[in-house]
Amino acid sequence: MDTEHRVILNVGGIRHETYTHVLKKIPATRLSRLTPNLANYDPVLNEYFFDRHPGVFSMILNYYRTGKLHYPTNVCGPLFEEELEFWGLDANQVEPCCWMTYTQHRDTQDTLAVIESLDLDGDPPTQEEIAKKFGWEDDYYTGNMSHWQRLKPRVWALFDEPWSSKYARVISFISVAFILASTCSFILKTDPSFQIPDIDVFYSLRVVDEGGFKNYHKTIGTDKPLTSPHPYFFYVDLICNIWFTIELLIRSLFCPSFHKFVRSPLTIIDVVSTGAFFFESVLHAILIQTGSLVTLDFLSNDLCAQLIRSLFCPSFHKFVRSPLTIIDVVSTGAFFFESVLHAILIQTGSLVTLDFLSMICVLRLFKLTQHFSGLKILIQTFKASAQELFLLVFFVILAIVIFAALVYYAERSQLNRENQFTSIPLGLWWSLVTISTVGFGDMVPKTYLGMLVGSLCALMGVLTIALPVPVIVSNFSNLYSHSQARAKLPKKRRRVLQAHEVKPTLLGVKQHHGKHRKKSSSATFNQPPATFKNANGGPPLHENASSKLMA
Repeated sequence: MDTEHRVILNVGGIRHETYTHVLKKIPATRLSRLTPNLANYDPVLNEYFFDRHPGVFSMILNYYRTGKLHYPTNVCGPLFEEELEFWGLDANQVEPCCWMTYTQHRDTQDTLAVIESLDLDGDPPTQEEIAKKFGWEDDYYTGNMSHWQRLKPRVWALFDEPWSSKYARVISFISVAFILASTCSFILKTDPSFQIPDIDVFYSLRVVDEGGFKNYHKTIGTDKPLTSPHPYFFYVDLICNIWFTIELLIRSLFCPSFHKFVRSPLTIIDVVSTGAFFFESVLHAILIQTGSLVTLDFLSNDLCAQLIRSLFCPSFHKFVRSPLTIIDVVSTGAFFFESVLHAILIQTGSLVTLDFLSMICVLRLFKLTQHFSGLKILIQTFKASAQELFLLVFFVILAIVIFAALVYYAERSQLNRENQFTSIPLGLWWSLVTISTVGFGDMVPKTYLGMLVGSLCALMGVLTIALPVPVIVSNFSNLYSHSQARAKLPKKRRRVLQAHEVKPTLLGVKQHHGKHRKKSSSATFNQPPATFKNANGGPPLHENASSKLMA
């Protein structure tokens, strides 16, 4: 080859030599458009200088030579992407053998973003971060924050950020104590040793129509066990729910965004569980203490008209805020509430079916995720493993149906007077218990063919459940290891200043006319102070300020 077509590239202090036709193989890239007119061309050394990563450039130059782009394992993925972007290359051209290794940094970045959203470190945010969170950036930068704007984040931190201060820790401890007390009360009040005789709660109801009103009268029944929870449990639940109500009101008043707050799953759990307690208490007070429930028969139930109006209204938001619409919704809801209550109390004749409302208080245990980072990671693990869990449920349901049908027909294939599989729905229960490797033993196949089906069902259960478990464990280990590594990072990191190139401005050479003309051997430059980028995202720093900072 002629030496005139040879190109010398100095990348990060390392010289590379190649030919022009090699760089022309991949058009529309930085290396394919090299000309001596570029600013980074040195005519003295006859080379092009690029202050870039030399190790990555070796792989890039090899891509021009061979047409195959490999990923160097000794560099970070984002750095490799930046270098490819600088040289004008497409990251999708990475070879399949390196693609899995190359894309690992993307999974790592996604994991770090998830951990960042969980707020596991517990460090108190800065005033600027608080202002951005509440949407008060302009008032913060201008210094015009009101007393309410200063008070609101502090109160919110007391109830939502347990590690922000010692007072927040105290409130967090009180909240956890009330959650545990409410849950323990729900569990212990069902124990016979904590119940007392009470004949008033066992009754049947009869309906008396008195001039347009329905009166539900209570009569004593004798077919129920005459016990009820001790009244102290009600007072414990009442105190706990008063605290939960106060906490909910304070959080709703001082939250950064009310729309996000009401859509939060923890808020929905709080509202439903607290509302269920008061709803159940009111029903008991009406139906047990007074013994009757009076409802009006003139409540509107024109549901079809309301649906048609809501579908064809000019503005749905104005429609739902209309007083007439609110009246319609309340009256129609009251009608259906009356119907459901009538079905429960008249058909069953007891209030026991309403006790399931107290079970909702157990959902408050999910609020403990605010106080324990491990629970946050566990919940996030299930979210990350949602696809694997869905496949697990799908294959388990498929196996349950198949083996339920197989064992049903297998037991009927031979004469068997002790056949317990009288229908496929009963076989569904047996196959579920067998696949989950629980095996209650309440239903067992008696024939040899049925035993063979049972053996295959148990074996399939072990394989089906065991396969997705390593994936879930891997997701948890990945999240946990990254969270632990992030927790060990230094809280305050050294600021890195990146200098911008500032080209000097030529003012010219001062020349004096006459015999005493002064000869100047060099030009005079007026160079402004260099500016630096602030690594923390602040305003640019000048040379004087940066020198003081480095000192």
